[in-house]
Amino acid sequence: MAKAKTSKKKKVEKPRKGIVRRMVGWLWRGLFGAIAMVVLMTFLYALINPPSTPYALSESRRLGGIEMEWAAIDDIAPVMARSAVAAEDANFCLHWGLDVDAIQTALEAGGNRGASTISQQVVKNVYLWQGRSWVRKSLEALWTPLTEAVWSKRRIIELYLNVAEFDEGVFGVQAAARHYFGVDAADLTAVQAARLAAILPNPKGRSASNPSDSVRRRAASILDGAATIAADGRAACFED
Repeated sequence: MAKAKTSKKKKVEKPRKGIVRRMVGWLWRGLFGAIAMVVLMTFLYALINPPSTPYALSESRRLGGIEMEWAAIDDIAPVMARSAVAAEDANFCLHWGLDVDAIQTALEAGGNRGASTISQQVVKNVYLWQGRSWVRKSLEALWTPLTEAVWSKRRIIELYLNVAEFDEGVFGVQAAARHYFGVDAADLTAVQAARLAAILPNPKGRSASNPSDSVRRRAASILDGAATIAADGRAACFED
């Protein structure tokens, strides 16, 4: 009788072990598939321009349409790129996607200030979703070094300027230049570029063409910052 019971247990355990092995195999295949997809999408956008972004598509559905027109980096006034870097990530040319010093400063401040680099913002805007969550931030932190390895700094700033939101339903610097100033991105002045960069943290609550006093002050600071990074070489990585 004891032998018969042992035999039954073995018969029950074998199918269970087989199911566990299959589940583990599916998990590994799913993980490798996800990694392969991330790598493929990263290399893809190194060569072609994204037709849209998850957030832009969401806003287009909500608003019934958006303004969005791609402008190659050569068709954007160089001062616009310098202004964006001065405003959002002055050490853009010095880091590999994650600014460790800025992250440490943000942690010491209790998380009340942001520490996202331009590279991180591009990954979020192009591939991920908006909002604050540890899942998104973790994916962003893992994906950003890969984009830095595959894309040039010039390509990163080009993507950033083309997918950033500058007003409700206005995406990209070309649409923003026309929306606010009636000019092409190539014809932006230093002051106009600084004002566009000044509204990036809160584009729906700020105006580049009718700036508040705080936006004017921020734009003046960005204007100086753009000139500084041009002079000290911190713009060299994304300029010809």
